[in-house]
Amino acid sequence: MRNSTQVSFFVLEAFLDVGLVKYLVFLFIMCFYVLTLFSNLLLIVVICVNRTLHEPMYLFLVSLFVNELYGSSGLFPLILVQVLSDSHIVSAPLCFLQIFCLYMYVNVEFYTLAVMSYDRYLAICRPLQYGAQMRAGKVALLLAVSWLLPVVVITVMTSLTVSLRLCGNVLDTLYCNNYSVVNLACSDTTTNNIYGLVYTFLVLAGLTVLIVFSYLKILKVCFSSSAQTRQKAASTCVPHLASLLNFSFGCFFEIAQSRVRMGGVPAALRIILSMYFVTYSLECLPSKCHLEETSDG
Repeated sequence: MRNSTQVSFFVLEAFLDVGLVKYLVFLFIMCFYVLTLFSNLLLIVVICVNRTLHEPMYLFLVSLFVNELYGSSGLFPLILVQVLSDSHIVSAPLCFLQIFCLYMYVNVEFYTLAVMSYDRYLAICRPLQYGAQMRAGKVALLLAVSWLLPVVVITVMTSLTVSLRLCGNVLDTLYCNNYSVVNLACSDTTTNNIYGLVYTFLVLAGLTVLIVFSYLKILKVCFSSSAQTRQKAASTCVPHLASLLNFSFGCFFEIAQSRVRMGGVPAALRIILSMYFVTYSLECLPSKCHLEETSDG
């Protein structure tokens, strides 16, 4: 039995000594972060000031962009500090705060993508009922659920992790994640594991079924409609599908890295892989802009 101690800080062991290259890595991440902030803020302002874009789909996009600002701000500042640091130490409260922010980001992103697929399903498969189904009250409810439910779920998850007795403080990661902290526990983690599994399979799997069902229905309508309808459906759904697939791959990379030791992988590559699930959204911005242009036309 390992000795249990009160952990006041964690050591992020995945950072390797890359010498002067760390300044180049810092500059790259800083530019990426600034570009992420600027791009999402610009799109939010464009949608807010243009009254013709005050429709459900664009409100969901605004929610997506706000979440991307939130998620990137929960990761990049600490990463930037750690890249230049020699000790790679983060306080326990700050570590748990980062866990909450990043897992909150992932959940809100997933919920919002599911809501957007439902919105596209109504718009393409039931266009005559779209106005009645997507009233302002329902849009507000969907947005509220997309944010408030993850707050409750991640608060419970983080609380369960904070209550564990830990037998170490070294994390083989570039930032704090829940799985790595739970692995340091001396106490029983059955509750944590059951909670995570039940939520993943009942809620996230349910959202996946909803998304797949929506796009299968859309594809069915596309194949049985005119060429113009197929073109319009493709122009609005392809960006959503690209975002969903990219997001899924990012989550897969994160899960794989949290369960496999990556000590032999170069530090720069580990930073890129570890941040993929947060920064994927910036890669999809051209698709989102194309979506807006298509809808305007």
